[in-house]
Amino acid sequence: MHNEEMALRLQGWRLATAEVLYYLPDHPSLLQSFVWQTLDLAPSYPRIHRFLNFWRREIDAVIHSVELATGETLAPAKFQGASVILHH
Repeated sequence: MHNEEMALRLQGWRLATAEVLYYLPDHPSLLQSFVWQTLDLAPSYPRIHRFLNFWRREIDAVIHSVELATGETLAPAKFQGASVILHH
């Protein structure tokens, strides 16, 4: 894992996988699948939204549906102190 990726993961970014089901305008009965992965920030997923907006603007294919799967977040270890009372 590269330093930049590790830094993003420590800020709450996680691996997100988007499966886009789509069809071409001249073949509306034929669904095709495109899978894309990126690090993204839940719950807004800005990179996934940018990608889908690009798709709608620039690609001559109609999005039927999008399924999103995300991985676990990686975060620094949490430490909680505890007071211990010893009775003699």
